[in-house]
Amino acid sequence: MARIICAGLGPGDPDLISVRSDRVIRAATQVAYFRKAGRRGQARAIVEGMLRPEAVELAMEYPVTTELPFDSPAYNGALAAFYDGWADRLAAMEGEVVVLCEGDPFFYGSFMHLYTRLRDRVDLQVIPGITGMAGCWHATGTPITWGDDVLSVLMGTLPEADLVAHMRKADALAVMKTGRNLPKVRRALESAGRLGDAWLIERGTMPGERVARLAEVDAADCPYFAIVLVHGHGRRPEVVE
Repeated sequence: MARIICAGLGPGDPDLISVRSDRVIRAATQVAYFRKAGRRGQARAIVEGMLRPEAVELAMEYPVTTELPFDSPAYNGALAAFYDGWADRLAAMEGEVVVLCEGDPFFYGSFMHLYTRLRDRVDLQVIPGITGMAGCWHATGTPITWGDDVLSVLMGTLPEADLVAHMRKADALAVMKTGRNLPKVRRALESAGRLGDAWLIERGTMPGERVARLAEVDAADCPYFAIVLVHGHGRRPEVVE
């Protein structure tokens, strides 16, 4: 039976990898990681200089990224086949395979899709990691929540009306999967009366980190590795519709 270890890598700075993940990665003889076709991959970049010279690398290249709508049957079918294929391949391998995962594997990580396919078939271990959003709110130098603040984590892929509804109710916000959804997220924040308090954090904890007021960022600027944050200030009165 194969042994699969998923190592959470944290928000991007190699110094924020846990001691356990660091130890497992440096000892690995087989390492797998996700990436876009033709790209090096963010996970692989984080562990640069950590892998053994003889380690066998398995680049799991997504079949689609932005070419198809994320909620289309074609997109979902292509990704399901991709995860099925890699689950079969990893389960058939001999020895131990370390799978790299940015952030925390169980927090919107791609590894979750492999986990559900592998958990009853192999010896499987998952090592937690610091989430990307935690790295980003530390980059702002301001606590994200105070007291009884309610923090909502939203996906930029949600319909605009849903974003507005959640943004009006939450004290603090973290909006992930921004990228080309950033103009929609910006409009939703403005409709909810929260744009003035919103921050855009690009490449949090990584080289090239940028922290800026979202209202002051060019509307056409849609960086891929970015999260939008709205800090809490102590529990706000309930919003009356």
